[in-house]
Amino acid sequence: MASIVLDNVNLDFKLYQPKGIKDILVSRGKQQEEVQTVHALKNISLSLKDGDRLGIIGHNGAGKSTLLKMLGGIYTPTSGSRTVDGKTTCLFELATGFEMEGSGYDNIELRGLMLGMNPKQIEEKKKEIAEFSELGSHLYRPVKYYSSGMFLRLAFSISTALSPEILLLDEVVAAGDAGFIEKASKRLKDMIDEVNILVFVSHSMPQICSFCNKCIWMSQGEIIHYGDSQEVTNMYLESMLRG
Repeated sequence: MASIVLDNVNLDFKLYQPKGIKDILVSRGKQQEEVQTVHALKNISLSLKDGDRLGIIGHNGAGKSTLLKMLGGIYTPTSGSRTVDGKTTCLFELATGFEMEGSGYDNIELRGLMLGMNPKQIEEKKKEIAEFSELGSHLYRPVKYYSSGMFLRLAFSISTALSPEILLLDEVVAAGDAGFIEKASKRLKDMIDEVNILVFVSHSMPQICSFCNKCIWMSQGEIIHYGDSQEVTNMYLESMLRG
């Protein structure tokens, strides 16, 4: 069984600004000073179990992607507790962990290790990843020579080769030509159908309602509404119409 439990989670970021030369000399070489603390997530409490499909909506800067990254372990809560039980795949920050001087095949191994696969699992998945990416002989070339579309194809193919219990998804990923996008969309839908728990950030209300049975509406780092996905998205759309 997979589960996610957040108990009164807060996340603060410290913002700094450079000092002038005079200030650096006076402060004996210290080059930065703290100017403010940003309270990015505020008192977030949430409990998800097998079968839950949670959508996260809100305006830009509401804290949606920050919450997703905190669930994925990229950010550590400043206070409160985060408990995530289950094999997790993050479909965001797809470029993280790539060695640009390495070949496509080198990066399949490296990124696979970062995603929690062992060498045997990587070897078993390598052919499938290569075929799905449709990159052919380009996989022998350093990825620094890839186009952005080729790079995203490889990153997507590796990240979706796993069978996670928990899927953290920031928008629907699209890469390459129409044929590949259709294939990628089907693979993503299959993953969503099979995972125990989905947490999905999107600006598309139809996608939220299609994929999710629960939804939270975030504003300024807080959850302001939580409930059925259709109900919460309707409230959100009505608020936008009211201005």
